Amino acid sequence: MTNNKIILFNPKSANGKHRIPNSILQVGAAIHGTYDYVFLDGNLEKDPWQKIKDYFDTGEFKYFCSTVMPGPQLKQAIPFTKKIKELYPESTIIWGGYFASNQYEVCMNSNLVDYIVNGPGDITFPSLLTILEGKKLEQTIFEKTLSEIENLIFKDGNGNIVKTKKEQLLDQDSLTNLPYTYLNNFYPLKNYLAKTFMGKTTLSYHSSMGCPFTCSFCGIVPIFGGRWKGKSAEGMYEDVKYFKNKYNIDALEFHDNNFFTSKKRVLEFSNLILNDNIKYWGEGRIDTLNKYSDDELKLMKKAGCEMIFLGAETGNDAVLKQMNKGGTQSGKMIKDFALRMRKAGIIPEMSFVLGMPADTEKQVYDQILWDINFIKEIKAINPDTEIIIYLYSPTPTKGSKLYQQILDAGFSFPETLEAWISPSWENFDLRKNPLTPWLKPYMIDKIKNFETVLNGYYPTVSDFRIRGYKKSILRTLSGIRYKTGFYKFPYEIKVFHKIWKYRQPEIEGFYSE
Repeated sequence: MTNNKIILFNPKSANGKHRIPNSILQVGAAIHGTYDYVFLDGNLEKDPWQKIKDYFDTGEFKYFCSTVMPGPQLKQAIPFTKKIKELYPESTIIWGGYFASNQYEVCMNSNLVDYIVNGPGDITFPSLLTILEGKKLEQTIFEKTLSEIENLIFKDGNGNIVKTKKEQLLDQDSLTNLPYTYLNNFYPLKNYLAKTFMGKTTLSYHSSMGCPFTCSFCGIVPIFGGRWKGKSAEGMYEDVKYFKNKYNIDALEFHDNNFFTSKKRVLEFSNLILNDNIKYWGEGRIDTLNKYSDDELKLMKKAGCEMIFLGAETGNDAVLKQMNKGGTQSGKMIKDFALRMRKAGIIPEMSFVLGMPADTEKQVYDQILWDINFIKEIKAINPDTEIIIYLYSPTPTKGSKLYQQILDAGFSFPETLEAWISPSWENFDLRKNPLTPWLKPYMIDKIKNFETVLNGYYPTVSDFRIRGYKKSILRTLSGIRYKTGFYKFPYEIKVFHKIWKYRQPEIEGFYSE
């Protein structure tokens, strides 16, 4: 009997219909056929801890490997890891994902996590397993061998945290195909294909790694360092055709950090998918997409591009500079592009980050008011624009001016894993509760009240339950407030949002069935 089997765990991330766990699928692909492993999706298990315990109680499992995103996933990842260390001390814990990479010090100092895969694990993960499963090495040789693995974080014999150098991003077409059929043995793939506002059968798909920009507020910058690598249009289309033929998908969610980086790739894919009657959503940058011609945007629309998530952040050029947004984006460009999207028939889903630090309390509040008015200008230009509002939650790159600014303002992250799963920090990770000393309660009230009124007057199209009389009631209730700027105490709107379980896409993704 072997005792080195592996659990690849995807902690619960939301309460609604769930998407294919691409992160652990990619890790599974890296070891498929070499090591015995199981998939465990916390989103689809009634009692995921019992399932984990049952696996370990067989005596066949040694490795617990979890992807860990900030926010809801921590509520399973942290307590489950702690229990495993207590009950199965000989086990090896390996974490990956944005939280583990960005908060690696608190993870490693917890003594719960043995190793962190700091970025893509296509080579890192099997290389680590090869060493751990190899013959026993003298400590110094063992550490030297580990230090030669790129994208790895571990502790040496003296308790010092070691971060190895970053790996060059791999040719995405050269990677092993994701083991969809193997996943289907654990969870029927059809359970992951949801009805959304775009279609009856929506596939979640990841076609690239990284982003070529280095915004100082973005959590992926420390992981990818301004690098991007995408699968070819042909490679993407091959995967899409597989799901089209087998499951008759009619919609796609591209969960890339920056899907539209390569115009050549996007246009080639658009021509390939043109006649397949598949709608899609993806994330991009305004200054990147603004380089697309009107005809190219119309081609994308004809090929099924329904909505694009765009990080507008703010219309204030000085604040964009403070964020180190990079590129050429400006307030004027945001307005101009909102109009271009209206003409192309593609819905822009623009996110704004309110509550950036400033020198004085008045400057912080004035900027919030300015951004609220700018958002209303965008809605006047293109009423179909979806607006996502985040409270600024620091994830700045160490060494940046913004990083020093938040330290000077008195902000600090939790120093223990247990503190990260308190309700206030979970909301911080969702960018709904900043815990930042420069944002005062009245400022947060102003932002949240405006957001409630905005979501009443312009309910998101992605929650397709809110239409007809429901939409009319919300617009009637919020209309006077929105037009006059009176946002205080919007309880009447909140009541109907609660009754109808209004779903904000930035918290739990698109409403799906």
